[in-house]
Amino acid sequence: MSKIWMAVFAAGILLLSGCSGDQAEIDETDHSNNEQQPEEVAQEQNDSEFIYPLTGISAEAEVNGRAVAVMINNHPLARQQSGLHKADIVYELLAEGEVTRFLAIYQSQKPAQIGPIRSARDYYIELAKGYDSLYVAHGNSPEAKKLMDSGYIDSLNGLYYDGTLFNRVSFRKAPHNSYISFENIEKGAQEQGYDMNKAPSPLMYLNEEEIEQLDGDEAANVKVSYFSRETFNSVYEYDAAQEKYKRYSNGEQTADYETDSPVLLDNIFIVETEHQIVDNAGRRNIDLMSGGRAYLLQKGTLREVNWENIDGKILPVADGEQVGLIPGKTWINVIPASVGLEDSVSYGS
Repeated sequence: MSKIWMAVFAAGILLLSGCSGDQAEIDETDHSNNEQQPEEVAQEQNDSEFIYPLTGISAEAEVNGRAVAVMINNHPLARQQSGLHKADIVYELLAEGEVTRFLAIYQSQKPAQIGPIRSARDYYIELAKGYDSLYVAHGNSPEAKKLMDSGYIDSLNGLYYDGTLFNRVSFRKAPHNSYISFENIEKGAQEQGYDMNKAPSPLMYLNEEEIEQLDGDEAANVKVSYFSRETFNSVYEYDAAQEKYKRYSNGEQTADYETDSPVLLDNIFIVETEHQIVDNAGRRNIDLMSGGRAYLLQKGTLREVNWENIDGKILPVADGEQVGLIPGKTWINVIPASVGLEDSVSYGS
C-alpha cells in the first residue's frame, strides 16, 4: 500500500519522585486565569502545500517553529491538566512504582498554560531528543541531570527557574503545582540562546483513500492497564460522530483544566518493551531501541503491528514498512513486556 509523505513542501517541529529536586516552596499566586487563547488549528485536510509536521494537518503558510517537549504530571492530584489537549503527540510511560507520566510534544499549537510540570527521566529525554525538542521539566533523576547538564539536549529545568519562568499555583500542593506558560518557554529559550525556528522532520501520513481502506478488529472501547492500579489505567472511547478517540483516566475524561476542552485523538499506539528497575528508588530503564509488538488504533479499529525506533521516534511498522498515521493527534502508551499486550489491553465494540 502506498504511503503519502505529507511534508513535500514543508520548510523545516508523583507519587514516588525519587528526586530531591521536585521539592520547592509554594508560590501562592494563582496563575490559572491568565491564559491567552491562541488560535485553534483547523482540523481538516485539504490541498494546501503546507502541513504541520507532527499532525499532518494543513497549514495556511510555511511551517516553522521547534518542537517543545514538556514533562506533565499524571498523579490523581494533578488532574485535570492544563494544555494537554493541544499537544501534537503524547507519550505515556511509567516513572517510579506504578505511576505514569506524560511527555507532551507541542509544535502546531502553543497553549497559554502547561502543567503541572514534573521531573525529568533519561528515557523521556531520549524521546524528546528524537524530535529535536526543547525539553521542559521541573526536577530530575541523577541520570537525567547528567544529560541536561552536559548539553545533550536543550532544556529548561524548573529547579533553576522556580518562581520566575515556572510558577506555583495556589489551588494545588507541591509537587503537583508547577506550571509554565508558552510565553515563558519562549522567553527562557531566548535567554539561553536556543534556536527555536527549525521545525521537526515530518511524520508519515495516510491519504483519504488509504484511510477508507483501513481494516482490523472492531475496537470502539479500549482499555490499557498499567499493572493492577485502576488509577493509572487509560480508556479510549471512539466517537464515531467526531471520528476521534476520547480518553479517560480512572473514569474521568481527560480534558483541559481551564477550558474543559477534551483530549481528542486520531491515533493510539500501544507498544510493549522491556522495563527494568535499576535502583532502590524504583527508577527504571525502559528499552526504547529494540522494537517489538504493538497495537495501532485508528478509526475505531485495532490491528497488531510492530514498533521500531526510527531516528529516535517510536513508530508503527508492518511487513517491514512504516505504517502511516491518520492526520491529527497521536497518543503513545508504552507498557512493560513483562505484563504484555494481551494482558494489558482489552477491547470491544
